[in-house]
Amino acid sequence: MYSGYSSRMRADRLVSLVLLLRQRGRLTAETLAGELEVSTRTVLRDIEALSAAGVPVYAERGRHGGFALLPGFRTELTGLNHDEALALLTAGSGRGEQVFGLGSALASAMRKVVDALPESHRATASDAARRFLVEPETDLLSRRPDTEEVPRAVMIEIRRAVLAGHQLRIHYTAADQTPRWRTVDPIGLVTVRDRTYLLATRSGADRTYRLSRVSAAEELPEPAQRPNRVDLDRIWRERCERFLSDGHITVSVRVDPARREDLLDTALAVRAEESDVDGRLRLEVAFQDARHAEWALWQLGTDAEALAPQSLRAALRDRAAAMAARYSAET
Repeated sequence: MYSGYSSRMRADRLVSLVLLLRQRGRLTAETLAGELEVSTRTVLRDIEALSAAGVPVYAERGRHGGFALLPGFRTELTGLNHDEALALLTAGSGRGEQVFGLGSALASAMRKVVDALPESHRATASDAARRFLVEPETDLLSRRPDTEEVPRAVMIEIRRAVLAGHQLRIHYTAADQTPRWRTVDPIGLVTVRDRTYLLATRSGADRTYRLSRVSAAEELPEPAQRPNRVDLDRIWRERCERFLSDGHITVSVRVDPARREDLLDTALAVRAEESDVDGRLRLEVAFQDARHAEWALWQLGTDAEALAPQSLRAALRDRAAAMAARYSAET
């Protein structure tokens, strides 16, 4: 079933192997195996295949030996200009490598990007990309929340089913439910705020599954029941709107513009936004429930003011009064 897929995988791996030797010189079979995420036996078979195809790979024996290309050998790849290569290399330096389980594919693509550059630009672009840091683990104020982990085997099966248009079986644990198997028709994958979701239908009904709750997945041979063309952005927007209208609370709030992002980091969504007369912002934001809204606005102190609903204003007032009473007396 996957013979074509396996052939493409091997072809990509052979190209990556050549690029590694071109860019880094002599490498041992163990190093190549680690870079390509295969066994040393697979590397040796690939070396033999390259030699048979006329690629001048030779082995050097001894303690510092390994495999290398004859000097001057060059592969033919489409060139990129400096800014295009810089954009791709910078993106590859961030957390994007974890998206949809494509880390090894991204590493291979980065090698091709570097190799495609004119020799005079190669070192410059690589050095420039190291001057940009995308989405580090920590920022100046706090540690980033951990990215949700999705088992590699699960991600590969789901990604294959999405791209092939096949049905998918997933072992899924919904909130407050016991894990069970579900057969779904996958539509697409969406990543937002380090969380990845599978958009699908099940028995014709829309379903959205959080991949961190999928413990196992299996691509099925049956074709998925889905349209040939898809507007994933529209589908995601519509599902978000339905989600936010289902039992969540909408809060009207005035906030210091300097704290806007802090507010949005805790809210589910922004439904409206405008400038107020005093330079503050007036927003309509959605929270999961009243308790969530009270907690989020309390974090902002006097930089934000809940205008509605009145019950939220009362809850924040009572909390502030209790805090003031606690600290009014000397210890």
